[in-house]
Amino acid sequence: MDAATAVIAEIVAGIEPFDALEQQHIDETLAWLASTDDVFRRVKPATPPRHLVSYVVLVDPAARAVLLGRHRLAGLWLPTGGHVDPGEHPLEAARREAFEEIGLRADFTVVGTDPLLLTLTATVGLDSHDDVSLWYLVRGTHSQHYPLDRREFSTERWWDIDTFALPDTDPHFGRFLAKLNAALT
Repeated sequence: MDAATAVIAEIVAGIEPFDALEQQHIDETLAWLASTDDVFRRVKPATPPRHLVSYVVLVDPAARAVLLGRHRLAGLWLPTGGHVDPGEHPLEAARREAFEEIGLRADFTVVGTDPLLLTLTATVGLDSHDDVSLWYLVRGTHSQHYPLDRREFSTERWWDIDTFALPDTDPHFGRFLAKLNAALT
């Protein structure tokens, strides 16, 4: 295992699973990391067919709200974030994506600099592939407007953590909110 893959394996192994599915995703990801060093997307959209993503969820803990954008390609309400570049640390990818897509310097003081959640998701469409996503939390304020990158998102909106009921989002978003709620209380 090369150094970059070993760092990622250490991050994944350090995530405390919230439920049995997250434990399954962690176990499968660790087995995948042990089997290959080809973990970074090299060619859009799906080479290699499984690769790393750093989600960057803007959270206002006091208002119990999260910012999502309507993603142009996916057609879903998603957090910001993106693929981890070859050799890049996932936290640095989160910092980069926060700046590129939200226009802010990431403040990781909601739960710290470790990802809150790990998910393994098969994307849909012609170029289906597996995203191994590390969910990082960045502090924001719901009263402030954060215009998301219009190349990626058509609009943005703050969503209440407690009453969120949106079907067209990441398939693991409900589990993310449950884990976020536990972290905030």
